[in-house]
Amino acid sequence: MAALRAVLGCRGAPALRPRPGQSRGAAGGLLQRLGRWFYEVEEAVAWGERLQRRRLRNRNAYHGFLRDTYGDNVVAAVFTLSCGGGVRFEGQECWIRPEDRWQPEVLRLRDVPVVALDLSGSPLTYDGLDNLVPLTQLQHLDLSGCPHLDDWALGRLHVFGDSLRELSVARCPHVTERGLATLHHLRLLRRLDVAGVRVPSPGLVRILLEEMLPECQVLGMELEDNTGTGTPTPPGRVKPPA
Repeated sequence: MAALRAVLGCRGAPALRPRPGQSRGAAGGLLQRLGRWFYEVEEAVAWGERLQRRRLRNRNAYHGFLRDTYGDNVVAAVFTLSCGGGVRFEGQECWIRPEDRWQPEVLRLRDVPVVALDLSGSPLTYDGLDNLVPLTQLQHLDLSGCPHLDDWALGRLHVFGDSLRELSVARCPHVTERGLATLHHLRLLRRLDVAGVRVPSPGLVRILLEEMLPECQVLGMELEDNTGTGTPTPPGRVKPPA
């Protein structure tokens, strides 16, 4: 009998089953490890989001340290160029871009008004507008494709009511009809690009914009047919029924 047991043990007899308490303990340890792992992943994601918000705040910080020495025009120009945009001063035909040797040129023009800013696709936020709102002769402002621009930020553009003639907020994902309604303060506006702005009834919003700014050319949000398909119907023609 002892020899039989020895032979079975040498030939790989099945291992004894663990006790029920031992099995539950192993499963419980695995669940604890998984729980810790998920918690660490959530903490890492939250930390990354906090870091992104901090960087966004820093990029939109007010360049007040330049104002006392160089004035509001230099503040707006340096902020715009630091965001990867372009700036044009009064009397200039060419834009100053970040890839140019722009610092001496900007400082040389410190007493010349900024008349045009290109901040398209930049990380501009509501707070970042602190660097722009003191401008008194701004005529052209391109904010197209700004991922953080929202209705609250558009509400701040009323300060340019006596100067701004061209404005683009095309393809800004957080701009709605409520923000567009605040643009009625821009009474000198002659060109407004709202292409790609998502609103419930684009045709109706365009009509309201044209009534609100009668001397302004509105681009985008073409009139839609009554079916709501978004396909414009040529004037004088009736779309046949489906």
